[in-house]
Amino acid sequence: MRTALSGLTTRGRCLLAAGFAAGVCAAVLNERDLLRVAAFVIALPLLAAWLATRARVGLHAARFLAPSRVPVGAASEVKLDLRSTGRLPTGGLMLEDTVPYALGARPRFLVERLPRNTPTTLRYPLKPVMRGIQQVGPLMARITDPFGLAEFDRELAGRSRLVVVPRVVRLSGLPGGSGMGAGDDGSIRLRAGQGEDDAVVRQYRHGDDLRKVHWRSTARRDELMVRVEERPWRGGTTVLLDHRVYAHRGSGPTASLEWAISFVASICLHLHHFGHQVRLVSEDGRVLAGGSSDGGHSDHVVLDSLAALQGSHRRELSGGIDPGAGQEVIAVLGGVSPASVEELIRYRPRGMRSLAVLLDVNAWAGGSDATAPDPEDARRLLGSAGWGLAIARPSTSMQQVWQELCASASHRGPSMRSEVG
Repeated sequence: MRTALSGLTTRGRCLLAAGFAAGVCAAVLNERDLLRVAAFVIALPLLAAWLATRARVGLHAARFLAPSRVPVGAASEVKLDLRSTGRLPTGGLMLEDTVPYALGARPRFLVERLPRNTPTTLRYPLKPVMRGIQQVGPLMARITDPFGLAEFDRELAGRSRLVVVPRVVRLSGLPGGSGMGAGDDGSIRLRAGQGEDDAVVRQYRHGDDLRKVHWRSTARRDELMVRVEERPWRGGTTVLLDHRVYAHRGSGPTASLEWAISFVASICLHLHHFGHQVRLVSEDGRVLAGGSSDGGHSDHVVLDSLAALQGSHRRELSGGIDPGAGQEVIAVLGGVSPASVEELIRYRPRGMRSLAVLLDVNAWAGGSDATAPDPEDARRLLGSAGWGLAIARPSTSMQQVWQELCASASHRGPSMRSEVG
């Protein structure tokens, strides 16, 4: 009863108070007709509250997302299946599904009548404008009686996960010169003394070929060891994403960071299309995707890692290591200072294939940010170190930036090969 009374609206409470007042007056004046009216007025809100409580107990809902993984700007549909298992039909049902602002307005539905044990399906679209791992829900229901005397709120369905991946732009062409990801960087690494061992030894296992016994290791460890031949891994491309908040300008879907993430996703999928091994790293060398041989060729792994990526609060660009780990590098950089560029150049020898896209972040700020680094300063330093370069602005399409980067790589290809030859 206490639960039922807690759901009374202001109208219901006023009607209940009026009924009690009429009952007191009927007892004082000895008016039986007034007492009957008072009993009816008291019973009406109590009955409405009891019916609303019963309807709330018998409600069930399920949410389905189709699809549950979409790129920015694409549409996804939400389906809500409602079912009433109570003994009485449910009416006066207000539904509201909780939707983040990046997915649109909160949908609301008014269900006049929900038949017993008969499923009812509701649908509404979602069109995300921002990447990220979004949570849809919970689904809340406000149950009222036809007279508006009682209402109850109930959570019918929990949260559903919607993965919004970055928008991918179709690119064409590949950087020329040294053969993108074709293995030239592997030879560079071997000549530079950075190659991996072409064999490892392990303990003998039953069934191993005795001709592969490594006698030197066996004598040293006093147990039978066998040699396992492994072909050295060669080739591959490292895509470096500078996602420092300090290095980008703008907010929302039009921020320079979102442009950089979308461009990096487009590059990774474009290289995957040509069968290249791709390793995606952040500005501090942390591997975001492609750390294993399987993940390097998975578009879903790359897109999902970028969907959940948040801006970094690091101030410096380099983490004190070669971000490419000896591979060819395509770096997508925000606003970088000359000191950060020199730190990056230090760990990238001139013979290693290195390309960079420099974002003119001041253009994303409308040209009013005097603190934004000038990309021309970084361009001169990287160009003198043998890097292929392109500058990106909001007015320039990703395809145009990619074509400029490919052209700069072609011009530097022969000189790079002559230096390492």
